[in-house]
Amino acid sequence: MIYFKYYSFEKLRRNIMKFDPEQVRREKNENFEKTWIESGKYIRKTTLEESYPRMKPAFGKPHPVYETIQKLREAYMRMGFAEYMNPLIVEERDIYKQFGDEAPAVLDRCFYLAGLPRPNVGISDERIRKIKEIVDGIDDSGIEIIRKVLHAYKKGTIEGDDLVSELAEQLGVADTVVTELIDKVFPEFKELKPEGTSKTLRSHMTSGWFITLSELLERNEPPFSLFSIDRCFRREQQEDASRLMTYYSASCVIMDENVTVDHGKMVAEGLLSQFGFEKFMFRPDNKRSKYYAPDTQIEVYAYHPKLDGSDTKYSDGWIEVATFGIYAAPALSEYDIPMPVMNLGLGVERLAMILYDAKDMRSMTYPQFSQYGDWEMSDAELSRQVELIKVPKTDAGREIAEAIVDGYKTYGKEASPCSFEVWKGELCGKTVTVSITEPESDTSLAGPAAFNEIVAYNGDLLGVPNQKKWEKALENHSARTGLTFVGAFAAEAAAEAEEAVMAGAGEHESRVRMVKMLSEVNMRLTDLGQRYITGNKKKIDVRGPVFTTVLFKIE
Repeated sequence: MIYFKYYSFEKLRRNIMKFDPEQVRREKNENFEKTWIESGKYIRKTTLEESYPRMKPAFGKPHPVYETIQKLREAYMRMGFAEYMNPLIVEERDIYKQFGDEAPAVLDRCFYLAGLPRPNVGISDERIRKIKEIVDGIDDSGIEIIRKVLHAYKKGTIEGDDLVSELAEQLGVADTVVTELIDKVFPEFKELKPEGTSKTLRSHMTSGWFITLSELLERNEPPFSLFSIDRCFRREQQEDASRLMTYYSASCVIMDENVTVDHGKMVAEGLLSQFGFEKFMFRPDNKRSKYYAPDTQIEVYAYHPKLDGSDTKYSDGWIEVATFGIYAAPALSEYDIPMPVMNLGLGVERLAMILYDAKDMRSMTYPQFSQYGDWEMSDAELSRQVELIKVPKTDAGREIAEAIVDGYKTYGKEASPCSFEVWKGELCGKTVTVSITEPESDTSLAGPAAFNEIVAYNGDLLGVPNQKKWEKALENHSARTGLTFVGAFAAEAAAEAEEAVMAGAGEHESRVRMVKMLSEVNMRLTDLGQRYITGNKKKIDVRGPVFTTVLFKIE
């Protein structure tokens, strides 16, 4: 479903111009041409502030990493793999079982988990005195409640985030009283320091696969073809354009007594060809991890036409995109796994960078953080940052604004001095006559920039005439605001007329001269648009002569 910003379908339904079909049929039979010409009266006219491109379809937008994950999930399942979720928290001893002598080096890149200890809090006579100062009317039974709750917290039967609410409920006091009590009477809670554990955050999906496969064998018969796409964590020295401390691994395993390196090649081609890769090259990996059997650890290089000729280090089209190998028997034996397992893995972010033409993994993953990349705003979005300052609030006021614009379209080039009545009717209970005028001689009713339109072009905001010179800027209708100098001025003049009538004035004059800023023709840039223009050293150039006046006679 498409939703429209600034003006909803529901609002459109409330304001739609309904008609009587029977009456229209009678009028059509009497005079078809006249009825057809007048049929436009049944269609509601949008106001300037509601019109396109300010009325825009608001589509949801997937994150490139999560969209790539979804595509990988579908690709794996098309190849017959079943999806599993591997343990994210891995005990240190499992790393030693899997990596053997390499374990210390692997653990150096792991994040260890730590937690706050639960203090053994005693309640001395001095503390009882302080408690009674804070909790009005507390007696010995209340002190005993505090003692028991703190003991239960120490034993783990009450969780830390429930401690305050539990004490408050049992003592019959407000949470704020308990918070003050803990702060002033039990300083141990503020002095707690995290204590490390032997639990680590998974740094390789492999760490989880050994555990998963071992458990599966208890209740299932191989062969297994499984995949998992989830986060891994590595304690890198620093993050850069191609490396993050937390990333997504798209990993699969095939457990089969007949599995070989060729299965890895087959899976690599089958998976990656679904993402536009066309040619494949397999090279021995020099890292030679001990959890892989000798001579089975293979790097997968693939050719993608989007990379060919790009301004990256992969301009020849080839990139290392995955690694696979056969798990070594010593590591498998630690988990009572009696047959070979082929494992292939690739980094989701690296694949997403190729698919989305991203140059920096950080800016692709975290586009909301300005330190990772330049701020890019499309011309269409920038055009929506321009808004009117004043708009008429009544139907008559909107008619006046439209009449003023129509008047300038008709008489704008007339030689001055001149004056033309463009509207007369009732406005807020008063009869109002509207005239467009230019009293000075040897000029025209309106200056040459009257119908300049505000457009966004290459990140700049410009006020341009509808001329061939500006054809490129005007051809993108989604970047045209639809706001002309005289249109925005007419809206302001009509709004001022409403204010003048309500104030009891007998006449009012609105005028505009040489335009140098948006505000001089009733327009402004949102704070967001202003930050974008300023932060990216873009420009706003709306200079142009309008020189005209609107007179309102109020009776």
